[in-house]
Amino acid sequence: MGSFSIWHWLIVLVIILLVFGTKKLRNIGADLGGAVRGFKHGMKEGDKEGEASAPPQVTGGQTIEGEIKEKTKSS
Repeated sequence: MGSFSIWHWLIVLVIILLVFGTKKLRNIGADLGGAVRGFKHGMKEGDKEGEASAPPQVTGGQTIEGEIKEKTKSS
């Protein structure tokens, strides 16, 4: 079995149009587009909330190198 040709896809499209009708397909497309828009809006809202709650970044920090010679107990 090979891949479908353009004629196969055209026949499938005609059958879908006959079964569902153009008005119903238009409504399904509008609903799907609204869902995608809502998802994108929600992702942008989540990014804004994530940025606001993140702690501020410290730039230009200083590294101190050292060596421990013996361990002492603190009381």
